[in-house]
Amino acid sequence: MRYGLVLVAAWIAIVPAIPAQAQESGGEADLAKAQQIVNTVCAACHGADGNSPTPVNPSLAGQLGEYITLQLMHFKSGIRNNAVMAGMVANLTPEDMKSLGVFFARQKPKGLAAKDPTLVSAGQKLYRGGSAASALPACAACHSPNGAGLPARYPRLSGQHADYTFAQLQAFKAGTRGMDKEGKDLNGRVMAQIAARMSERDMRAVAEYTSGLH
Repeated sequence: MRYGLVLVAAWIAIVPAIPAQAQESGGEADLAKAQQIVNTVCAACHGADGNSPTPVNPSLAGQLGEYITLQLMHFKSGIRNNAVMAGMVANLTPEDMKSLGVFFARQKPKGLAAKDPTLVSAGQKLYRGGSAASALPACAACHSPNGAGLPARYPRLSGQHADYTFAQLQAFKAGTRGMDKEGKDLNGRVMAQIAARMSERDMRAVAEYTSGLH
């Protein structure tokens, strides 16, 4: 237990907060414009209310606004490489991205149910306690015990499609996410280091567990 606490503390100490420019500012949000952008740009993949109907596309409802804004900024700058999303954000202003973050944060996420009890059990152990053998910190230390994340630092994982979460863990491990050349995605770089220690089964287990976490 002592080892696990030390490991968790070490990981938390090196992961920075989300940059101030990405943090949510409710008074500045133009929710009417955000709704228009959602209807014309976002809804087809992420759902009109942020609940994605497709497992490979992330649900955004209830996600931390600061995190959404930061990811949109990363797509636009190329820090996070995704050709489809780069096209979607090309015409968005910083104000638009902040407003979209506020908009989706205010939407109500629909609960999902985990499907594989065996994976859920394994995922729960990793999520809550990590793995001393693999030097894996507990996911809950950064993403909170109920998967809600921590404002201005770490994203919500609860209720996210397992397929999407698994794909992102794979991307972190492969270095296609979180390893931009300029090293600006600091949180992503830490996730890449963590994912590098995870087996495919570890990833599937955590993804399955968090999909049903509420």
